[in-house]
Amino acid sequence: MRVTGGELGGRPLQAPRGRSVRPTADRVREALFATLGDLRGCEVLDGYAGTGSLGIEALSRGAARAVFAERSPRVLAVLRENLHTLGVEPRAEVLRGDVPQLLRRLGAAAPPRRFDWIFLDPPYRGEEAGRALSALSELDLIAPGGGVVVETSRFQPLEEVPGFRRFDERRYGDTVVVYLEPRGS
Repeated sequence: MRVTGGELGGRPLQAPRGRSVRPTADRVREALFATLGDLRGCEVLDGYAGTGSLGIEALSRGAARAVFAERSPRVLAVLRENLHTLGVEPRAEVLRGDVPQLLRRLGAAAPPRRFDWIFLDPPYRGEEAGRALSALSELDLIAPGGGVVVETSRFQPLEEVPGFRRFDERRYGDTVVVYLEPRGS
């Protein structure tokens, strides 16, 4: 697994051993960021960060700052090592905890945090994507013109979420990437 583009393109990313993390495949990341276009100056949030591949890719492609949210202490150690090895720690913030709770905490900050792009790559099985999107629909965390990118499985399609409009969807094998924007954007 490597960073696919930008200033860090080609640099390797470490992943924890075992099946606890399912990093976004290089070809999916490359396509996702080609779809998003210019990220210079953007603020991003990598929810369910795992190795940090989505947030690190955004930083490599010009994002100003990235917040990484992850629950597992073991996985956080690998994430922090990736940030350190790639030299992007000064532009990164790492938060440990349940993603919907962390989103609510960010939304309660004074002033609330705003992100141009929020990446959600939760475990495919379960209700994590729905929980996070439900929390986001109640908060004002998405900057004008921004959106949410959700990675899911074609076997677990993303349900419609009140407050969001699906503006694109792409399939890569069994992986589906859904692009959402707040309704009224």
